[in-house]
Amino acid sequence: MAVNSPLPIRSQLLPVPGLQLGYAQAGIKKPGRKDLLVLKLAPSATVAGVFTTNRFCAAPVQVSKDHLAGTQPIVALVVNTGNANAGTGEAGLANAHATCAALAKLLGCAANQILPFSTGVILEPLPLEKLVAGLPAAIANLNEDSWFDAAEAIMTTDTQPKAASRVVTIAGKRVTMTGMSKGAGMIKPNMATMLGFMACDAKISQPVLQTLVKQAADASFNCITIDGDTSTNDSFMLMATGAGELEVNDTASSEYQALAEAVIGLSQELAQMIVRDGEGATKFITVRVEQGRDVEECRKIAYAIGHSPLVKTAFFASDPNLGRILAAIGYAGVNDLDVNQINLYLDDVWVAKQGGRHPDYQEQDGQRVMKQSEITVRVTLARGEAAATIWTCDLSHDYVSINADYRS
Repeated sequence: MAVNSPLPIRSQLLPVPGLQLGYAQAGIKKPGRKDLLVLKLAPSATVAGVFTTNRFCAAPVQVSKDHLAGTQPIVALVVNTGNANAGTGEAGLANAHATCAALAKLLGCAANQILPFSTGVILEPLPLEKLVAGLPAAIANLNEDSWFDAAEAIMTTDTQPKAASRVVTIAGKRVTMTGMSKGAGMIKPNMATMLGFMACDAKISQPVLQTLVKQAADASFNCITIDGDTSTNDSFMLMATGAGELEVNDTASSEYQALAEAVIGLSQELAQMIVRDGEGATKFITVRVEQGRDVEECRKIAYAIGHSPLVKTAFFASDPNLGRILAAIGYAGVNDLDVNQINLYLDDVWVAKQGGRHPDYQEQDGQRVMKQSEITVRVTLARGEAAATIWTCDLSHDYVSINADYRS
């Protein structure tokens, strides 16, 4: 069960005018589950995205990047679960292209106006026939009010769907935005670290939308880690349907700043849902590093803490073996770090002062915090004004079991 993350409420997931969603049970990996999704956009829509930096990026990632770089407007997105179509070579690329062609034929558009996405097991051929056979049912299901079903249709090892909505008023104009994400393992940021899809009804030019999706990813999905593994299929897509009244064409405008704040807020909510549903997670951990020379070194230290198996297992055991955190800070790669200036806090407990155990620190105080389901680790470096925050989780027995049994 996800850590302090209740199920989305179907009625609270708001339709975004200009976007329809349809799902099907194609039997791609298992029968009787939603595993195929089509998102159909209004002609006025613009689309932007960020993708994995894994050199073994999946065939659908390669095809989506190529199609986004073209001049034709994007008409639809198609997502399958149960198979990643990654590590599949030329045959995988052919299958991704064939998926686009099949959906394009049904929608009456060109194949390069379709963006494909896949998630699931790597190094196995995509069952193209099952996917294509499921497309008519997904199209028949198309409507604006299917976000909950869509969020279920993109799940793999997730224990629950992840979706949320927001409504904001900018320059007197109402903007509706809804998003969904999936991910529970193989989560480590290098762009967006999962599959994520967000839509708003504003009119946004494509170059501005690309700036916005990158800004949102850097402030949210690029700040999470579960196990330090960057997936082959990571994609985060932002769609602006153009069906609303707000128009944004300048990143320097006050309208852009207000919209970016709302998009980042929703992105952070979806990103944190992934960490809260980390495979086997029992604790949600915020790691904040302050007083660094720059954000990069703060992130290095935060990720060293967040990736350490020794730190993560200590959190699972509620064991205040906090020297492990100091060790992670020390090997983070900030070579001129003066450890004698480091302070370490667990929530309200001051654990280490100027590089050593605080004279007033009591282990029972550390254990009190470690038993909580939500914990904040704060480190101060006394080197400058920069800061960075990441979100992570503990590492439990169940993480090993889930990943040992994943293909069975």
